[in-house]
Amino acid sequence: MVTGGAGRRLPPVTPLALTALTLVVVGGIYLAAHLPRPAPLGPAVAALAAAAAVLLAAAAALARVRDFAWRTFFVVGGWALAAYLVIAGMLEFVFVLDHTRGGLLAVLTLMLAVYAVNVPLLLAFSVARYQPGRAAAGGDAPPAPEASPVTGGSA
Repeated sequence: MVTGGAGRRLPPVTPLALTALTLVVVGGIYLAAHLPRPAPLGPAVAALAAAAAVLLAAAAALARVRDFAWRTFFVVGGWALAAYLVIAGMLEFVFVLDHTRGGLLAVLTLMLAVYAVNVPLLLAFSVARYQPGRAAAGGDAPPAPEASPVTGGSA
């Protein structure tokens, strides 16, 4: 368990998400190292399966947290997911345009899917963990602004 804002104990989402991201990158580097020859898919599939399992573990652990800034999490995560889906779509287009076919395309597509979900999860958790949770904020509404640090007046 790690601590978030207000000393809340949270699951280790960041280390799990970074592990999944590392596994996807390692699998991608392994495949790229064999180009232009065909790459053996076994190690890349193993890295992909491990990354997906770790990502699911991170999501499952986070889903059990009750006192969390879920509204902030979904706002940040939604916009990040939109951006990363566009990035993953462009990369997928490059793979298809480059005539990548068969099992290699399937593995790369699934790696892109893990990447496109993993990074928004990591970003959203990193922002929301420092926001007051549902119990502290009186629901999931953001706290009322205090004085502006620039003008000293109300924000």
